[in-house]
Amino acid sequence: MKDFFYAIQDLFVNVLLTPMDALKALELENWFAASTISWIFVIIGFAAMVYWMLQLKSFSDNNEEDKSISAHSYL
Repeated sequence: MKDFFYAIQDLFVNVLLTPMDALKALELENWFAASTISWIFVIIGFAAMVYWMLQLKSFSDNNEEDKSISAHSYL
């Protein structure tokens, strides 16, 4: 069982978080390059949010959303 948790640790530390380690090393070499990469990610996230909001507005304008009280189980 212990090996299972060590495998999860190895996956995250050595595989999934490797790009973050590279960004951390880049920041020590060139702060402007690291900040530019971070801003690119922020712009991509903002563009995705704007796209999602426009899609929600188009569904709302077409009255495709079920707004009745029993539409969702948590209501």
